[in-house]
Amino acid sequence: MDQQSIRVLSVDDHALLREGIAAIITHQSDMVLVSQASGGREAIQKYREHRPDVTLMDLRMPDLDGIDALLAIRAEYPDARIIMLTTFEGEQEIRRAREAGASGYLLKSLPPNQLVQVIRQVHAGSGWARPDADAR
Repeated sequence: MDQQSIRVLSVDDHALLREGIAAIITHQSDMVLVSQASGGREAIQKYREHRPDVTLMDLRMPDLDGIDALLAIRAEYPDARIIMLTTFEGEQEIRRAREAGASGYLLKSLPPNQLVQVIRQVHAGSGWARPDADAR
């Protein structure tokens, strides 16, 4: 890993999704997956341990939901860049994520090339990422 690599933390309670994200990240020359977590509490611990550049956070997890984990991480690390990655399209969830300080809100159905593009944009400091907004 060189100094320019975007360091990514993947958080999801489904191992299959984490492995899919790991495969996508591994194939990017400018990214490295620094760690994975299966729940919100573990996400906070892994964030402290690895200080990733960008975190992909599931919204709904059994122990601590993604927004609560996001709030806890940003309370300690206000500059944390966290993208919510979910199956839930509701405006209420999107608004909650944005108000909590998420860097973006993406649906798990988006194409892998779009996911890596958004990771790069968020890492570069772009504002709120929501590629599905045009489809509405």
